[in-house]
Amino acid sequence: MMLDEYTSGIIRKVLAENPAKVIKDTSLIPSAVMVLFYQKENQHCILLNKRTDTVEHHKGEISFPGGRKDDEDPSLLDTALRETEEEMGIRIKDINVLGQIDDMPTNSNYLISAFVGTISYPYHFKPSDIEVAEIIEAPLSTLTDPEHFHFQIRMVGGQPLECPEFNYLGHRIWGATGRVLYNFIKLLNKVSDEEAHWRKN
Repeated sequence: MMLDEYTSGIIRKVLAENPAKVIKDTSLIPSAVMVLFYQKENQHCILLNKRTDTVEHHKGEISFPGGRKDDEDPSLLDTALRETEEEMGIRIKDINVLGQIDDMPTNSNYLISAFVGTISYPYHFKPSDIEVAEIIEAPLSTLTDPEHFHFQIRMVGGQPLECPEFNYLGHRIWGATGRVLYNFIKLLNKVSDEEAHWRKN
């Protein structure tokens, strides 16, 4: 099932009240991802995938559907939607876009624009054999459990930086994906318990 209208409205509201921080840096390569949040049976899940060992970048890593902006893409949202369809087989018309979260620069000189959406469930995913080794439907309740989340201290630009890292079924969710995921969860945490139906499952 898709998020109910009330829950979708609450997420739209928190995203609108916390406008995405947009980074303007022409030295970085523009790209976009789609953070899909939906209800699967009695769990609210976030869709990720494990990349194959045959892709050009980030082989075997966990990521959101997304990729580099093509010249033909009218906007970065169009990039996120197109890449989600190409990688996961989710039709653009089936995605209800709820908003956008902060841009995220990466160590590989990409600039990720992250959009939030939802889909109806069950959904017949048709992942790309070339790009996707495994579909990961990670329950929010697991990702926010301290047993599955911690910070790693990494040196970035010669300075120590706390980097969020998640673990789900042995999958390590870190780097730019971990930071985007952490930013989304931080926004969800701004919602009161009364309004956050996803905490009541």
